[in-house]
Amino acid sequence: MQDTRLIRRTDILRGVRPAAPPPRPGLETFDALESAVRSYCRAFPVVFARARGATLVDEDGHEYIDFFAGAGTLNYGHNPQFLKDRIAEYLAGDGILHGLDMATGAKRDFLERFDRVILRPRGLEYRIQFPGPTGTNAVEAALKLARKATGRRTVAYFANAYHGMSLGALAVTGNASKRRGAGVPLNDTVALPYDGDLGPGIDSLDVFEAMLRNSGSGVELPAAVIVETVQAEGGVKVARAEWLRRLESLCRAHGVLLIVDDIQTGCGRTGSFFSFEEAGITPDLVTLSKSISGIGLPMALVLIRPELDVWNPGEHNGTFRGNNLAFVTAAAVLEYWEHDGLSRAVHEKGEQIRARLQSWADADPSLGGVVRGRGMIRGIAFADPDLASRVSAGAFRRGVIVETAGPRDEVLKLIPPLTISDGQLESGLARIEAALEEAVALVPAGAAAGEAA
Repeated sequence: MQDTRLIRRTDILRGVRPAAPPPRPGLETFDALESAVRSYCRAFPVVFARARGATLVDEDGHEYIDFFAGAGTLNYGHNPQFLKDRIAEYLAGDGILHGLDMATGAKRDFLERFDRVILRPRGLEYRIQFPGPTGTNAVEAALKLARKATGRRTVAYFANAYHGMSLGALAVTGNASKRRGAGVPLNDTVALPYDGDLGPGIDSLDVFEAMLRNSGSGVELPAAVIVETVQAEGGVKVARAEWLRRLESLCRAHGVLLIVDDIQTGCGRTGSFFSFEEAGITPDLVTLSKSISGIGLPMALVLIRPELDVWNPGEHNGTFRGNNLAFVTAAAVLEYWEHDGLSRAVHEKGEQIRARLQSWADADPSLGGVVRGRGMIRGIAFADPDLASRVSAGAFRRGVIVETAGPRDEVLKLIPPLTISDGQLESGLARIEAALEEAVALVPAGAAAGEAA
């Protein structure tokens, strides 16, 4: 059989362009001019015009309840008015927009407020690095610093992890298709089973401990372990608090740094500001991005234990590590964390979502539905790996945007804004339920079980 991948690469080298799919009404410009790498616009094929709170509106005036929230970037909803007011005021005053890592008033205000509102009340002492505008920038910086601080090369990560699309972050990402996209070997990392991967009653950290204790394991002592307390893209898989505490203990005992990637599950998504608070652990390094700016402006940071801050000036930098407009909104949105109102609401709404998902699983055991998540990141994994995509498409037709996750896209993943109203939350859940009923009804009896097998 011919290697179609080789044929495609040869065509590319010869300048042969692949056949373009037929244009979609309203999306002709994107289909003609934008790279084939685009993805979300394929699942949600409309042109969006405006948004507010948990509502998106397309160019034809159709409204959609947002259960996607920019992949966790819009925890506080679209266009919060008080943040838009701060932006307008800052722009009107000719505030600094681009500053590299120079000292600015906007940066100082954010640093002081973050320390006062977030770090000190939690007994945390971290230096704050601004590595660049995206989550993968933060991961790259954390990996690089861990290797520099320890003098070791290997970093351990967990199966099904997702940490970003640049080469260092891809090397600690589990998804095979994303890793293949690197086009080069992804070295100096070792994969470990995540909590629950080895089945009930088996602690997957036994593998890590054996690797650390056995000088014949063939694995060098890692510089660090990077972990998500909830594997969001990996299928909304939740690590138990006791598992995280044991992971921290193993790292401390062997001088391995612990990096928590809180890019998607931080900033309140699980109820507390940091997702690791419930476990009572203190990571050596923490990566944050997505919702840290509060309004979708690019911003990322790395929290560093002071004794690990061994960077030389300029040793890691980036042109857009000083997004001052994002500093303005990031400081302002911390108002939500000066009291516990939002945290309590996240726990209450999260329980409402969990109960609804569980009712779907219980109503039809043939779906093999497994409910996962914490706070307001929730998911239901189906035995039929295509069912989640069919439900997502059906929900979109009913005016709800909800994505899929997991290694086979078998998980329907719900991450609405934390500030969504009770009425919109209930309406969105009802529409998704209708989409599920339709998707199941359209599958011939026994087909789902056959596909799953």
